Amino acid sequence: MKKHLLALGLSLFAFQSIAATAPTAPTLEASAYMFYDVQSGQILTSKNPDARIEPASLTKLMTAYLTFAALKEERLTLEQKLTVSDKAWKSEGSRMFLDPKVPVSVEDLIKGMIVQSGNDACVTLAEAIAGSEEGFAQMMNAQAKKLGMLNSNFTNSTGLPDENLYTTVHDLAILSKALINDFPEFYPTYALKSFTYNNITQPNRNLLLYRDSSVDGLKTGHTESAGYNLIASSKRDGRRVISVVVGTKSMEARATESSKLLNWGLSHYQTPKLYDANQALSKVEVFKGSENQLDVGFLEPVYITLPRGSEDVTPVLETNQPVVAPIAKGTQMGTLKLMSGNTLLAERPVVALQNIEEAGFFGRMWDSIVLWFKRTF
Repeated sequence: MKKHLLALGLSLFAFQSIAATAPTAPTLEASAYMFYDVQSGQILTSKNPDARIEPASLTKLMTAYLTFAALKEERLTLEQKLTVSDKAWKSEGSRMFLDPKVPVSVEDLIKGMIVQSGNDACVTLAEAIAGSEEGFAQMMNAQAKKLGMLNSNFTNSTGLPDENLYTTVHDLAILSKALINDFPEFYPTYALKSFTYNNITQPNRNLLLYRDSSVDGLKTGHTESAGYNLIASSKRDGRRVISVVVGTKSMEARATESSKLLNWGLSHYQTPKLYDANQALSKVEVFKGSENQLDVGFLEPVYITLPRGSEDVTPVLETNQPVVAPIAKGTQMGTLKLMSGNTLLAERPVVALQNIEEAGFFGRMWDSIVLWFKRTF
């Protein structure tokens, strides 16, 4: 790998600093937790991030993901009326009190699932999308694999206890990020504080919606064996973060512990945008190509989460050498490492920003000779 210090990057970091040591994270009364910055993709603190946990109603995030996907792909519509099966009507646990004699709109079912945590709503949606809840569970597991949720298994749409239903706080953070990013048009439903159906009004159980104006989601969960769980999402000053807290002792505890985590991460860290999409960070020499140089950078904006402090950050570009055509746009060409002294803060893959075709016969022959001399001498 060939290393380059990027003078371009230094000016972007002029306003940015990092402390010599990371801020001490709070200790939470929870069996597992994680703080995740959505824009940078960085985990700032965690406890037992990959330990198996019982998700309880946090399972409904995957049910919602597949429902939103069905809407986006026009396999469902918000106005569509669904019939409530006997199985859905008899669902145990939290309910939106569906009537099997009264068809219900997909829009109401979504609100019942999210705000009221209705198990009857989840089963009705699952049966409409997959034909059966068992078939829907297969779809849930297939989607989990696509998202990179490597330690999860779903057996139902509701989160009702099952020995084969499990996940991790890390996987739940991945799912939460995907839901927010992939379906922004549906996400505002998670901020609703109450919903009325069948003349019954139920409040959203996420207490942080009432206490913190920056919190606009996501989901609570509870069973006797799982304890009290909460995934909270906050957006302050344009920065989106997620806390996943599971295994607390009460509704109040899950809200209090989640608030501690959110306030710690938001007050002690910041997430500036370092580079724009398609911004050329550097040019690298190309051999046997129709062009002699290639722009490298990122196809999407790049953010980094850093503690507030006093040391400058230095970007170091490492590129794969030699670079030989043909080259397709998006091909990884190296790595950008963000350093504070000798400490690696983060690294991001750097890709080709353009296509470069092969040169003609004589161009390729000449560059073959040049490469032979480089390798030999």
